Amino acid sequence: MLPGFLTTLFNQQSYNPDNFFLIAGPCVVESEELVMEIADKVSAICQRLHIPYVFKASYRKANRTSAGSFTGIGDDNGLSLIKKVGDTYHLPTTSDIHAHEEAAMAAAFIDILQIPAFLCRQTDLLMAAAETGKIVNVKKGQFLSGPSMKFAVDKIKKAGNENIMLTERGNTFGYQDLVVDYRNIPWMQEHKVPVIMDCTHSLQQPNQTSGVTGGNPQMIGTIAKAAIATGADGLFIETHPNPAVAKSDGANMLKLDLLEPLLEKLVMLRKASI
Repeated sequence: MLPGFLTTLFNQQSYNPDNFFLIAGPCVVESEELVMEIADKVSAICQRLHIPYVFKASYRKANRTSAGSFTGIGDDNGLSLIKKVGDTYHLPTTSDIHAHEEAAMAAAFIDILQIPAFLCRQTDLLMAAAETGKIVNVKKGQFLSGPSMKFAVDKIKKAGNENIMLTERGNTFGYQDLVVDYRNIPWMQEHKVPVIMDCTHSLQQPNQTSGVTGGNPQMIGTIAKAAIATGADGLFIETHPNPAVAKSDGANMLKLDLLEPLLEKLVMLRKASI
């Protein structure tokens, strides 16, 4: 069952409370046409399958490998388009923030503030996000264990915010790969917060000498099914109509046409596993 703050978040949606929830969208806001197309298609799928849905897109990418990579269309434009998606489709929305001064700005547009994995130990960032009163979703660092995320949770609670989620996204394996330890899902649930599996970023192959992050998107279904079987409360999946031309993280995003059949399988698996 969803905790109270998520029940409130999804109050405009008709969903099965025993289902997992989904956070999905493009890696970054590329254009109004793109975000609207994805939100329209994913929200329709989730309505049919009774899956609670949060629209995700980054308004700015501050952690690209190469200085020449696309970072966004401008903070105000990106955030305004995310808010427009939420208003148009009656969806909660999320985006990541990268510095403490961004927290209040982003909170005026979105419902969930996402803390990137590399920044999950930044106390001032966690505290600023918490002080907005918004839900805070912290991605577990690629260098941390599930139990050690207790300290991120404690920092947010110390700032007076109990609306916390944690996201598993794999651990660094060598220089250019990640591996998922599914023990981290129940371990992080011991912190009494919902736990999400990031099914796309956990398949990244970072630090490529080309300056562009690689990935293994053919394994997204495997990661998602294993996460549902091990009790994840939610799934995070970045998706795009044509990942080959996406301006960020195209190498590990799910092609939009493949999302519906995957979610159908995951709903059945969820029913069998509860």
